[in-house]
Amino acid sequence: MATMARSFLQAISKDEAVAPPLRVVQIEGLAVLKIIKHCKEFAPTLVTGQLLGLDVGSVLEVTNCFPFPVRDDDEEIEADGANYQLEMMRCLREVNVDNNTVGWYQSTVLGSYQTVELIETFMNYQENIKRCVCIIYDPSKADLGVLALKALKLSDSFMELYRAGNFTGEKLREKNFSWMDIFEEIPIKVSNSALVSAFMTELETDAPVSQGDYDRLQSSTTPFLENNMEFLIKCMDDLSMEQQKFQYYYRNLSRQQAQQQAWLQKRRTENMARRSAGEEPLPEEDPSNPIFKPIPEPSRLESFLITNQVSNFCGQINGVAGQNFSRLYLTKALHEN
Repeated sequence: MATMARSFLQAISKDEAVAPPLRVVQIEGLAVLKIIKHCKEFAPTLVTGQLLGLDVGSVLEVTNCFPFPVRDDDEEIEADGANYQLEMMRCLREVNVDNNTVGWYQSTVLGSYQTVELIETFMNYQENIKRCVCIIYDPSKADLGVLALKALKLSDSFMELYRAGNFTGEKLREKNFSWMDIFEEIPIKVSNSALVSAFMTELETDAPVSQGDYDRLQSSTTPFLENNMEFLIKCMDDLSMEQQKFQYYYRNLSRQQAQQQAWLQKRRTENMARRSAGEEPLPEEDPSNPIFKPIPEPSRLESFLITNQVSNFCGQINGVAGQNFSRLYLTKALHEN
């Protein structure tokens, strides 16, 4: 009996030590509706909320959520927010609702969520929750008939680099790290209870094609494309400014190396004269000299995040343009018939 108990404990400890990778985020339909309602009510203001659920093997179950209050005053927001979260979780625990934090959700505008603030929030959550996710919802895509939900997590390689605080070009090349390796998107699976699924089946009607179905053929997505182009131009300007920082750094580095070579050549000439006079040569390195002080290399994190944003906006423009071409060809075929 003792041997069986010991084997069971060893198996448990082994499972805890080697946790399976996160494969899917399973979210309840009610939680999805709460997220959509909260984000749409306050759009275009960005809002956030807490995700509650369970971490079961390779599946992260999101069973409930609650919104964070929106405050105009910036004073004592952090302390009030923490007290609000604790009070909400205490109330949920009293009514026997899942109150385990598994992450948070937030709204975005046209997918512009790749920011340093998001990474800092992830790292703060990671201190207490090893496997947490952030669900991003974009209410601006709802008019296009798209449920823009994404579940994101930071990659392990990025968290290692972020903790070390080393985003130099040499370190990134050593780790073979690119801008696409910052975030990992986890597939989302929306689940409902059997009763809810049966009720939704009863609500479905076999009505003929309505005017709303024909409205899907409208190709008027000009505002969406314009906003994406504006955001894309702004990102390109920011990326150009980041490149100017690196150009300035490399110019200073080349200037410093030239000064170092000139100083070394001068010191060697002096040492040759001192040896001819029978004197001790001077050291060829002088740490107190400002020209030997290393110039810090700018971090590449910001440029990586901007590149992520540029890729996101280009993907959205490409997707909408492709859909418009499909509608145009379909409408042309209908007119010909």
